[in-house]
Amino acid sequence: MARVTVPSIRARKGIEKIAMVTAYDYPGAKLASEAGIDIILVGDSAANAVHGFDNTLSISLEMMTHHVAAVARAEPHSLVVADMPWMSFHVSPEETVRNAATLIRAGAEAVKIEGGAERIPHIQRLLAAEIPVMGHLGLTPQSIHAEGGYRIQGRRLDTARQIIQDAQALDETGVFALVLEGIPEVVTSVVTERISAPTIGIGAGISADGQVLVFHDLLGLGFGRYPKFVRQYADLRTIATDALRRYCNDVRAGRFPSQKETYSVDASLEDALSGDTPSNASASSF
Repeated sequence: MARVTVPSIRARKGIEKIAMVTAYDYPGAKLASEAGIDIILVGDSAANAVHGFDNTLSISLEMMTHHVAAVARAEPHSLVVADMPWMSFHVSPEETVRNAATLIRAGAEAVKIEGGAERIPHIQRLLAAEIPVMGHLGLTPQSIHAEGGYRIQGRRLDTARQIIQDAQALDETGVFALVLEGIPEVVTSVVTERISAPTIGIGAGISADGQVLVFHDLLGLGFGRYPKFVRQYADLRTIATDALRRYCNDVRAGRFPSQKETYSVDASLEDALSGDTPSNASASSF
């Protein structure tokens, strides 16, 4: 497959839908690439899906760099985008560029930043450093405390208009794509129509130029409730649990390993070893 690039993603606007998934390691990236996924987002959702944290605020830049490097080693055909974790782009544009550079050196080809017009100075500095940026509006998980939880955004006229205005501002600044999360379909439709960058929805309806889901959610590898917008394409948790249970039972019952799963030697060596006494075995080692 041809490598997916930032320009090729921008060129898909209004022509062909974009498929994006999160992935956090080498096998996940391999599977996503082999399946034809366009964009792999090394998401800060690794905090929940991989590390078991309650929210995304707990994952550090160092941890994100570790995941980005693992994904990059898979050499996927997919475009690799890294989430900038909480507090890695909040202090100053200069620090934002330094932190983004760490993710790029690890193997990312672009970064994603949550937030609206207030992020423009940071995005401008990133673009000046030739680091492509994906935006993220609507339900922004890093704002969980400010928003009072994971709440659908844009249900009131004022908040819907704010999302649209922020989307236009980010588009004019130069983001190459924009994630829209947890917003009504009508807001997604307006944003998608009014900006030149492709929109990628998650819980934002069908009008977006593409969609993104968490790897563990769509494969049924999560624990607890899935969000309403998740379509579960497999139940790998049940399959994996059953396989592990059968392995456990086989070990306890002496059924594993079988003869075909065991290495053998010539009969002469087997006879010689069987005839060794403890003293002979000890002497033969010198």
